Amino acid sequence: MRDVFHEELEGITVSLVEMSSMVASAMARATTALLDADLQLAEQVITADETVDLLRNEIEERAFDILARQAPVATDARVIVTTLRIVADLERMGDLALHVAKVARRRYPGKAVPPELSGTITEMGQVAQRIVAKAGSVIASRDTDLAAELESDDDAMDHLHRQLFHILLERPWEHGMEAAIDITLCGRFYERYADHAVSVARRVVYLVTGEK
Repeated sequence: MRDVFHEELEGITVSLVEMSSMVASAMARATTALLDADLQLAEQVITADETVDLLRNEIEERAFDILARQAPVATDARVIVTTLRIVADLERMGDLALHVAKVARRRYPGKAVPPELSGTITEMGQVAQRIVAKAGSVIASRDTDLAAELESDDDAMDHLHRQLFHILLERPWEHGMEAAIDITLCGRFYERYADHAVSVARRVVYLVTGEK
């Protein structure tokens, strides 16, 4: 019976890794759509978000089913509760990629990102990809050392976020209020995306060590 239980938990872990890959792809495509004014790519991200939501629902249903059938002991119950929190973080990351794609769609055929900010947004997209890839690996391996690395990646994202605001506030801005709002929102979306990835890593550390 316990073997079946742990096989089911392992299956959920595989699904979480799959979900992390999906939200990674979503943000990568959303970033490209934002920088290149690629409407087709933006629409793909927006449509694909439904698949992320469906996977979240499926994982939650499986987790609740295990709780109902297996009556897990304290340690195993911690695994399931932590899983439910991780899947919520991942779903939110997918939503943030969706928001970036919607900015790209709203400004089409124009580009939402002015040339002087293109490099910063590109870097934010790259950090987002690095951090979500590590988060997926942490879920799969439960490697607490790798989880700790996400903190420094998050610091890099925070630095880029501050850099974005420095350009907006400290230099002459010639692109209008709408562009300023778009950039402000996108900066926040990337920052929160990284925050949720760090939250995933911290939850895995709690899962392994029992310490918050």
